[in-house]
Amino acid sequence: MTRFNLRADKGFGQNFLVDAAALTAIIEAADLTQTDTVLEIGPGLGVLTRELAAHAGGVVSVELDGRLLPVLRETVSDLHNAKIVHGDGLTFDVSQLPENSLLVANLPYNVATPILVRALESARFKRLVFLVQKEVAERLTALPSAPAYGALSLVVAHFGTAKVVRDVKPSAFLPPPTVTSSVVRLEVKPGARPDPELFRLVHQTFAHRRKTLKKNLLMAGYTAERVTEALQGLGVDERVRAEALGLETFYTLQKKLRNS
Repeated sequence: MTRFNLRADKGFGQNFLVDAAALTAIIEAADLTQTDTVLEIGPGLGVLTRELAAHAGGVVSVELDGRLLPVLRETVSDLHNAKIVHGDGLTFDVSQLPENSLLVANLPYNVATPILVRALESARFKRLVFLVQKEVAERLTALPSAPAYGALSLVVAHFGTAKVVRDVKPSAFLPPPTVTSSVVRLEVKPGARPDPELFRLVHQTFAHRRKTLKKNLLMAGYTAERVTEALQGLGVDERVRAEALGLETFYTLQKKLRNS
């Protein structure tokens, strides 16, 4: 970085991974084979890129910061199976990747969640392994009634199973962030596809966390009769909040509201 006169840019959410143990945890969690194609968002200096290329059949690394391209040309130029793309991970066309690809990345903190949701909705990946802020990781992996449980937890659960592999201290990055990070592995369910109607319902019921499920549904425009009938069909107390309900209950609520 000194030689290229570079500093991490907060505008790009950059915190470069420099810890070997965290790097190993990511690679092990990815469980790569020589037939796998990996998408990496935000390769930074190419540290993770080199490890991915050593374990996968091919790596496509998308870097938005043009300042880093000369660095990447130096650090990964000898890799025959790594391709660097100057582009935005939020708009990169993942349809050009083979089906059942993997996303493995130290994600830019400021756009991590939309990148993950977009990747899941693309139905292109069988597994996602990534570094994010611990707070985000908790939201991604939370179970019903947990403080971090919310709409994002349910959207992720619809697509697959996420778990925290390990936490990573700020000292593992350059520059160190002000928060702890976590390595997360998200195993995608075969055939999982977006369900816009379900996602809309989930977001409606968590719109006001302190209000009951019934109140949120009424505020979203459902009639009192329709909501009461649906909740009675579910067999849940009308005072229940959305945070107490699991994904399967939401699937059932979706059907009852649709048919009532």
